[in-house]
Amino acid sequence: AAAVERRLAQFRAARGSAAAAPRPAEAPGKAAAPEAAEGPRAAAAGPGGGAQVRPGAAAAPVWARPLLLKVLLWAVLLALFAELELGLPYFVLSLLYWMYAGTRGPAERRPGELSAYSVFNPGCAAIAGTLTAEQLERELHYGPAAGR
Repeated sequence: AAAVERRLAQFRAARGSAAAAPRPAEAPGKAAAPEAAEGPRAAAAGPGGGAQVRPGAAAAPVWARPLLLKVLLWAVLLALFAELELGLPYFVLSLLYWMYAGTRGPAERRPGELSAYSVFNPGCAAIAGTLTAEQLERELHYGPAAGR
């Protein structure tokens, strides 16, 4: 239990939350892992610390995430349509729907966001990293370092 408490203190010091109230010592027979001692915050953060939980907010269980629920619903419907021998049309129509739903119109762009296609941008402005005809022509005639 002392090793767990020491690792927990190191974890808190590394995270900058040393001001957090110390937890009461555990019973001698109960040796918990550091993840269990930290609670749902450490479980949600994972080993890489990728997922962050807002302070005061409980992490949503895995089964309650909207994307997971949508994928499970799609898989159940695919199995149902496959049983009815309509699996391929369901799959093709769902692919077409995903393509339609995945595209955003110009009105749905955030302010200042440019389209990847310069013809849809104000003044036909190209995004950074776009190879233009003028740049290609310069590089063919004068070499890659021309214009830099």
